[in-house]
Amino acid sequence: MRGPVDAPKYKDFILPLMFLKRVSHVFEYEVERLSTELAVPHATALEVAESDHSLVRFFIPKDARWQELIKVRAGLGQRLTTAFRDLERQNPMLAGTFGNTDWNATHAGERIVTDDHPAEVMQVLNKHRLGLRDVQPDLIGDAYEYLLAKFAEGSGQSPGEFYTPRQVARLMARLLEPQPGMEIYDPCCGWFSLLIKCAMRLLETRGVERNGRLELPSSVPPVRLYGQEVLPSTYSMAKMNAFIHQVEARIEVGDTMNRPRFLQGDGSMKRFDRVTANRMWNQDIFRQSTYENDTYGRFPYGFPPNSTADWGRIQHMLASLKPNGKAVVILDTGAVSPGSGSPGSDRERDSRQKVVEADLVETVILRPANIFTNMNGPSEILVLNKAKPRRGETLIINASGEFGKGRPKNELTDANLDRITAAGLTSNDQEGFSTHVTTAEIAKNDYNLSPSRYVSDGASEDVLPLEEAVVLLRAAEEEAKIADSKLNEILATLGLV
Repeated sequence: MRGPVDAPKYKDFILPLMFLKRVSHVFEYEVERLSTELAVPHATALEVAESDHSLVRFFIPKDARWQELIKVRAGLGQRLTTAFRDLERQNPMLAGTFGNTDWNATHAGERIVTDDHPAEVMQVLNKHRLGLRDVQPDLIGDAYEYLLAKFAEGSGQSPGEFYTPRQVARLMARLLEPQPGMEIYDPCCGWFSLLIKCAMRLLETRGVERNGRLELPSSVPPVRLYGQEVLPSTYSMAKMNAFIHQVEARIEVGDTMNRPRFLQGDGSMKRFDRVTANRMWNQDIFRQSTYENDTYGRFPYGFPPNSTADWGRIQHMLASLKPNGKAVVILDTGAVSPGSGSPGSDRERDSRQKVVEADLVETVILRPANIFTNMNGPSEILVLNKAKPRRGETLIINASGEFGKGRPKNELTDANLDRITAAGLTSNDQEGFSTHVTTAEIAKNDYNLSPSRYVSDGASEDVLPLEEAVVLLRAAEEEAKIADSKLNEILATLGLV
């Protein structure tokens, strides 16, 4: 694809082909299953599926099947464009997924992508089978993730805009503890990876093995997933990913902060059992009018500054939670610490203070550095809970040392995930790793939620940033004044002053 297509557009051509091959093989499997269940030849089972699409998990029209398209030599671009449109028509869940890609597009009268380009890609993919017996859905997801990262790197973009590393997504799903039938929402869903991991987590905890695959028993209702994505091309990737995994999903396209799509009949915000997100950090794309003119009551804890929307997005997530709901979000370290140095940092701190005082912060986890493709520094996972089991306390976890050394990026191992999850879901403190901190103590530290402030991993002596040191000094001076005042009262009572 190099040459006729810019690197950011690779995914618009290659991933749909990969998707088409996968669903074609899965459709083959469905026909085989139907043939066995009905005790009829394969050809008869195919005729039955064509007459009643409800008998298979999804239906692939003949002209859109991989086995037919791989034979095409002339007019492949037109055949592919038609095939994807037919696929959308036969499967309403895919509506709007492939509209961004025109395999016959021209510029100045010349084809941008000739038939030779997709034909060569298809020959590469044709070396591999991608059916249910060949690869699991999460492996297809991993391949999508890998390709998105490579395409982004090739274009100088940030891969973090598209996806969350697999092990980080798994950790967030564990912390959310999805239960059967829950509604789970991601306001900036990217390619749907966080929500997919929530569905996979329920499968891990409640699934039973059948024919070598985990499946939910009929008595266990699946989670229902909701996502909104602002980028049309990424929205298409999310639709394909949800379809491949066969999860119950509703995905909308649009700007969540300015035009939230998930509303109730009276126009108010729809509420969910769980909310998860890994938004782009420190965005300055929202103006005060976004907050001042909000008609959904989303920002009771103050308006964030123009320089960063972090605590504005957090308030949107809180407004999207049911009264007993829980949210897990990834944040930049600056969003939880005082004295970030950015314009409007006092307003950011004020919003953080109000959320803490409302007793909504259940857990803060410092994650190791060099995990994300788009950044080298550490980051935080913030767990918000409207029904905290330990009122007036926040669990602080310093997991900065929990990683496996990787090249070029570090990784969270299964052992790391197990330790962080165990600490995050239990009430037992671990020296040098986790502790519960009272709201009063957090207030003393100017509502600093940085785990390194409360838990030292002992690896090295902590050196506080100047701004944090000044905050601590002022707090110590205030405590000293209170202590002196109490001492003088005692001395006066004793007649010594």
